[in-house]
Parts: sequence; C-alpha cells; structure tokens
Amino acid sequence: MEEKKPKILLCEDDQNLGLVLKNYLELNDFDVVLERDGRLGLAAFQREKFDLCLLDVMMPNMDGFSLAEEIRDIDPDIPLFFLSAKTMKEDIIQGYKLGADDYITKPFDSEVLLMKIKAILKRNEELNKENENKEFDLGSFHFNPKLRELSHNGQTQTLSPKENELLKMLAEHMNDLLPREQALKKIWGSDTYFNGRSMDVYIAKLRKYLKEDSNIEIVNIHGNGFRLVVPVPER
Repeated sequence: MEEKKPKILLCEDDQNLGLVLKNYLELNDFDVVLERDGRLGLAAFQREKFDLCLLDVMMPNMDGFSLAEEIRDIDPDIPLFFLSAKTMKEDIIQGYKLGADDYITKPFDSEVLLMKIKAILKRNEELNKENENKEFDLGSFHFNPKLRELSHNGQTQTLSPKENELLKMLAEHMNDLLPREQALKKIWGSDTYFNGRSMDVYIAKLRKYLKEDSNIEIVNIHGNGFRLVVPVPER
C-alpha cells in the first residue's frame, strides 16, 4: 500500500515563487495545495485536511496574519510557517505571537525550508505516537483509545473507529472546547453539512454510553463545538 504523502497548504500571491516552491515540495514527496490569497487559503483549509501550512504574510483579500488567526481557531495544533519579505522585528514577533512555528524571511533557501518542514512533521509524528498510548479516566469510566475500549463497573464496550476517535478528541480537550471544525476535519475529512449531522449522531451515541455516570456531560457549545465535562478529583 502506497504511503500517504504529507499535505501542505501553501498560500503565496507571487505566482512564480508559488509554482517553484510547489514543484520543489512535490518533488520531495509532499502533496501541495497552492492558493493565491488569504480567502482562498481559508476556504481550502476549511475544505481539506492538511499536515502543515506555509503562509505568505502580504496577500490580497486576507493577509497571512489574519489567515493564521482563522486557522488557529479551527486547529490550534497544526504546524504553521510564515514566509515573508517583512523583516521588521515587530512583524516577526507578531508572527510568533500568532502561534507560528517558524518565520522565514525572503529570499530563503528552499533546502533549508524543506529540512525545517521535515523536522517539525517528524516531531509531531512522535508526539502523536506518544498520545496513541495515553489512557483516560472519565469519572467512573476508564477509556483506552488504543484498544477502543470504554470500561465501567467491570463492563467493557468496544467502540467503533469513529466513536473512539471522537471520544479521544473530547478526552484530550477535557473540560475545554473541542472546536467542531477541528473534529470534523480530523475524523470525517471535511467540514460539510452532512458530515456535521453525522457527527451529531455520534455525539448522541457517546452521551448514551456515558449516561451511567451522571457527573459526566458532553455539552454543545452552540456554533463552536463540544465540551466533555468531567469532575476534577479533589486533592
């Protein structure tokens, strides 16, 4: 089976630079979606699932900083690089404040950029492997995502792959907001109306499984996402 290529969102309004960089990354086994401005970049990010974003700062319709804020609202963890001719200290600091993993000033060496991309994707892959082995205590329930098992009072239920992935994301955001778009893109692949309705069905299933513990609740934060409310044990 062919290994899936990491997918990069490249937003760059300089047509020549965008095409050269896209071709270079594709030659190095990346799948690249190139968009010419911030609004198109945001639409692509909402439509598809990416592993990393490369954003030019100065773009028409929506600049890279504004686009980064929108992306971070949807997925706080995705690696994000700025590519910019703006070399002022204030611009670089603003980029990092917005959650950039790197701020690369133009002109830059494509090979150095490639090494940075590979390094951060490798780091994320290692972190994901660590998280795969993590188990959760949810009130009187014990949840083992690796085995897809939800246990309560000696009874164990095997979850479906989507149920398991959704509960895992809720548990990772325990007592915090899990953005709706983030869950839809990671589990269903895109944020569409029909996928949203499907996720609501799975949320209802998880609520049914967890109803044995009245202290646990999956709260719908209208228009934003869901929050798995679990009492924190007193110390």
